[in-house]
Amino acid sequence: MARPKEFDTTEVLSKAMDVFWQHGYEGTSIQDLVDYVGIKAQSLYNTYGGKRELFFAALKHYANQKTIINILEKAPSGKEAIIKVFRDMITTSTDTDRKKGCFMINTCVELAPHDPEIAKFIDQESIRIERAYYHALTRAMEQGEINKSQQDLIALARFLNNAHGGLVITAKTVSDMTVLEDIVRVTLSILD
Repeated sequence: MARPKEFDTTEVLSKAMDVFWQHGYEGTSIQDLVDYVGIKAQSLYNTYGGKRELFFAALKHYANQKTIINILEKAPSGKEAIIKVFRDMITTSTDTDRKKGCFMINTCVELAPHDPEIAKFIDQESIRIERAYYHALTRAMEQGEINKSQQDLIALARFLNNAHGGLVITAKTVSDMTVLEDIVRVTLSILD
């Protein structure tokens, strides 16, 4: 008879996510995970199968917390939701958070080029975010917040998703907030 788990799997995923996010997949050892998460290596193997499976579970856990999607879908004003996503990226995160970047983008750079399963997952998540931008843009157009001549809202949603990703990457290395604010100002001018 199997013993019941003596740990909270959600807490384990959150802690594992923190370690992987900080050090990347290749830079994280099983011992790093054991030390930080606080459970035995055998428990990690029994529950998740191995380091890669734990990493993928942590990545999915991260994706389920998508605050960008929540902001874009729940705010009444589509334009204000988009502005909030970009402003929050530079104003609510600490220097440490900005230097850490986005777990999904970090994974895209590190693993997607040679891991088709992770590449497919990241692509699906990107599409989810694009759809959220698209819905926010549609609301903004219906509310008269953006020019009705903006015909290709899908292309604009893709642009905003890409621009946000680029901003996240830039924020990892730039310490001058003026640079980030300039990028946001020019990016958001597309909505005028």
